[in-house]
Amino acid sequence: MAKDPVRVLVTGAAGQIGYALVPMIARGVMLGADQPVILHLLDIQPAAESLNGVKMELVDAAFPLLKGVVATTDVVEACTGVNIAVMVGGFPRKEGMERKDVMSKNVSIYKSQASALEKHAAANLKVLVVANPANTNALILKEYAPSIPEKNISALTRLDHNRALGQISERLNVEVSDVKNVIIWGNHSSTQYPDVNHATVKTSSAEKPVRELVADDAWLNGEFITTVQQRGAAIIKARKLSSALSAASAACDHIRDWVLGTPEGTWVSMGVYSDGSYNVPAGLIYSFPVTTRNGEWQIVQGLSIDEFSRKKLDLTAEELSEEKALAYSCLS
Repeated sequence: MAKDPVRVLVTGAAGQIGYALVPMIARGVMLGADQPVILHLLDIQPAAESLNGVKMELVDAAFPLLKGVVATTDVVEACTGVNIAVMVGGFPRKEGMERKDVMSKNVSIYKSQASALEKHAAANLKVLVVANPANTNALILKEYAPSIPEKNISALTRLDHNRALGQISERLNVEVSDVKNVIIWGNHSSTQYPDVNHATVKTSSAEKPVRELVADDAWLNGEFITTVQQRGAAIIKARKLSSALSAASAACDHIRDWVLGTPEGTWVSMGVYSDGSYNVPAGLIYSFPVTTRNGEWQIVQGLSIDEFSRKKLDLTAEELSEEKALAYSCLS
């Protein structure tokens, strides 16, 4: 029997990430090859004409799974009845701007979108925040949409997770699909901690630890970490534009695993509400290793944390606590 369409909201849909993301969703990359979708595309008034162009292209692509497109600059229309919201739109930091200025702009954007989602979205809405600062924007959204359960709001660190997988795959010259269980701890920023202490690689004989196969702790504790942390900046330097294709792909991965579940024995990284696990302060949106089943995530428990890692976990938590304080000073 044919499935009912799922309504997926993409904010900032006329932008670079939105333009890369919407065809992936329409093709079934996010929710599966048998799941029809209706796309809700939201952008600001100055982007209305461009947004209409995106809608025309979606129609022209004749995606069999795409059962409708709502392209609008009206936040209520965009949020009505949606099951999944991918929050790509936000105010980027510009040269000469203080962090507080950016936070203040994002607070006002997320205030209107959060209240529209709370009032008009479908029950059991799942929200993924992509726009930076993603972890703290997700926290702001929760403040203004108190009836959306904490477990239904997340931030994108899957891009960093995928970057870490890619670096290990290249270093060892193995298929990226054979590498698993890297972890991104903390913030989607340059303080994040890409951790391979529990990661493995499938070899012809057995799964082997990444550390054993790489056999270069100096690289794993140094260049590997900084490459993943600063990959976004490196792409901006190379493209003169920020990561769009890889961010869109990661957003699809994040939602797909959240909705359809993670493979047995595999975890992924998601920015989720801290419950105090691993001595991370409760109430931050912090990236943890998670497994998912039946649309619910669970933080992986019981992983050993060495002294080197402990310092990294604490450093990124400290930054998130500072961001949270800054954001809350902008709330009205």
